[in-house]
Amino acid sequence: MSKILVAYFSASGVTADAAGKLADAVKGDLYEIKPQVPYTKADLDWMNQSSRSSVEMKDKSSRPALADKDADIAGHDTVLLGFPIWWYTAPTIINTFLESYDFAGKTVILFATSGSSGFENSLADLKKSVGADTVLKEGVVVHGTKEDAYWRAWAESIHG
Repeated sequence: MSKILVAYFSASGVTADAAGKLADAVKGDLYEIKPQVPYTKADLDWMNQSSRSSVEMKDKSSRPALADKDADIAGHDTVLLGFPIWWYTAPTIINTFLESYDFAGKTVILFATSGSSGFENSLADLKKSVGADTVLKEGVVVHGTKEDAYWRAWAESIHG
């Protein structure tokens, strides 16, 4: 069985909850992707076109800085990469994360949390941040909180 890292970015705690349950389900290691400058509630106000998250998401070249670059990518075969859906795609800090490490020969499977959206543009937007020798796949988008059994079932489905 491959060694799995569950890496995630969570602005409100919803994705953190999902990532923790998923890490338990796959018996993987857990790593939180943290911005160098934490997001405030005002930063996350998607109704305010001047909020930090709105400005970042309008600019596809935006790459918010990471608090650290301590993820043990080299020590894992598979990375389950989680994030909330923002503006029908992954937050640009996920691009920062993917561009900060060498994922050559790795499989990266996406999982996301969302109020109602699906992956939409996430896969296409994130493929630009990894090399051709990285397998990048859509996994699952969850709406609301899921119990441990849900994550165990999904873990079994990705293990084949």
